[in-house]
Amino acid sequence: MKSSIKIAGASGYWGDAAMSTPQLLRDGDIDYLVYDYLAEVTMSILARARAKDPALGYAVDFVTSAMGRNLARIAKQNVKVISNAGGVNPMACGEALRALIAKQGLDLKVAVISGDDLVSRAVDFQDKNIKEMFSGKNFPDVAKVASINAYLGAAPIAQALNDGADIVITGRCVDSAVTLGACISHFGWTMDEYDKLAQASLAGHIIECGVQATGGNFTDWELVKDSLVNIGYPIVEVQENANFTVSKPKNTGGLVSVATVSEQMIYEIGDPQTYILPDVVCDFSDVKIEQISEDCVSVRGAIGRPPPKDYKVCATYIDGFRAGMLISFTGLDAAKKAKTYGKASLERAENLLKRVKFPPFAQTSIEVIGADSQYGGSDNPEIREVVLKLAVRHESMNGAGILIKETTGMALATPAGLSIFNAGRPKPSPIVRLFSFTLPKDNVVVKIDSVDTTYTQNADICVAPTPHAPPKSPPTSEALISVPLIALAWGRSGDKGDKANIGIIARDVKYLPWIWRALTEESVSQYFAHFNPSRVERFFLPGVAAINFLLHDVLDGGGMASLRNDPQAKAYAQILLSYKVEIPQGLIPELTNEVRS
Repeated sequence: MKSSIKIAGASGYWGDAAMSTPQLLRDGDIDYLVYDYLAEVTMSILARARAKDPALGYAVDFVTSAMGRNLARIAKQNVKVISNAGGVNPMACGEALRALIAKQGLDLKVAVISGDDLVSRAVDFQDKNIKEMFSGKNFPDVAKVASINAYLGAAPIAQALNDGADIVITGRCVDSAVTLGACISHFGWTMDEYDKLAQASLAGHIIECGVQATGGNFTDWELVKDSLVNIGYPIVEVQENANFTVSKPKNTGGLVSVATVSEQMIYEIGDPQTYILPDVVCDFSDVKIEQISEDCVSVRGAIGRPPPKDYKVCATYIDGFRAGMLISFTGLDAAKKAKTYGKASLERAENLLKRVKFPPFAQTSIEVIGADSQYGGSDNPEIREVVLKLAVRHESMNGAGILIKETTGMALATPAGLSIFNAGRPKPSPIVRLFSFTLPKDNVVVKIDSVDTTYTQNADICVAPTPHAPPKSPPTSEALISVPLIALAWGRSGDKGDKANIGIIARDVKYLPWIWRALTEESVSQYFAHFNPSRVERFFLPGVAAINFLLHDVLDGGGMASLRNDPQAKAYAQILLSYKVEIPQGLIPELTNEVRS
């Protein structure tokens, strides 16, 4: 047994670049390639594809592009592949890949893991009066349900590898499971070695979003070399004790640093002391990340606790339709012109709805991009270029489409300065909402190539961790200056359903007390008041001198249910990094007057 294994993250979402696989195979020292394709929105899209064609419902480009062009090299280099590209139809994905392998005359064994798809049990869940785990809402109308999937863990992946699989295809599993499964199989860990499971899950979390760990989506993006053309995909080298390093292939762009990896670690984790996975509950709060060489960091210190007895299950369902347009305005008072045009478009559309006896819009949205709409809005007449984002929600496709008809129909009556890049009318699309609940693990039968089994761990009693003591209050006798948070910290944000997750990492531990003092739950809630958070939670991660915020009910439903320009909170960290923090000038003498302003 090798004392360490190299696992490369070759995909962070369905649509990731095709260049990853050949790049990662080039140097010939990778043991595993792992691919993450699935998000809640993706599941609903794949479900609709399967409804139209029973042979679809999986990430087709995994087979045709990632594998098809590289299978011979994968076989020659003895690289194992693990992917959740199966989506809602892993068996069809496996059949397509096996056919391709046979066509190329290769000897590769494909294992398919299924059983996560529970859509056939929708009526049963409704009859049992299943409630949504966050809101307490009733189970949706079965006729509107698009998908229901349990989030499986790493145990079946490890079993498939132990049984001799060269390529493992799964349906819905937690993103990090593709990495953890490889580690469990290779090192022979038992399922009660919780610290190792947590640490390897962190390795999976670091690489599950691909190049976000190697300089993509990074606060200091201008420091990253050749990121947009030749960025390197992440590689973790995991030891038997589960400590690992993060790096990227030689002669590639990007950046692997304490900052880039810290940003990815804190990305979308909610409570960092209770990151719940099917195999282990992780505590990432005291993880240490250290630069050991150029573009290589070491990561250690994750703590594991016994896993829950239940799987998390996510259903998606159709809740009406949405329609929207992007229209630009140029000239003085551009923001005022855009708002005027947007309000008139809505009024015309609402009048037509009344005339044809349709119900009114369930929801409307006007955002003027370029006029600080994401910061609360501005009517500054000196703003000379903006984009109007106009959207509505309606119970019917035709009702939603009326907005598009009326908005384009009044284009000649517009205030001066309107322009539209695409002259065609966009089509309404379904609104997809998320419904999450839990289900006992022994209620979910997992299949590996049609062999049934269940995965329940004899878990110990799980004791909740004690929150870390907050940073000590800093002295305030010195004269203070006000600087933007970005001068003191890095930030990364994303979504958790209808929640926004914002991670803030101090550039220097000496700044942390001042950041903690400024960014309270109350101040952050007030700063994002225009998005109406119901509450804000704040968590401390002393290991990387970071703070994680969770803003509840702040994304207008999130994902494909939202009418917002940023329905997944991808820009929320950038918004917060503009926040002004008071700090002694003596702590940051290197800052220029320009930065301080």
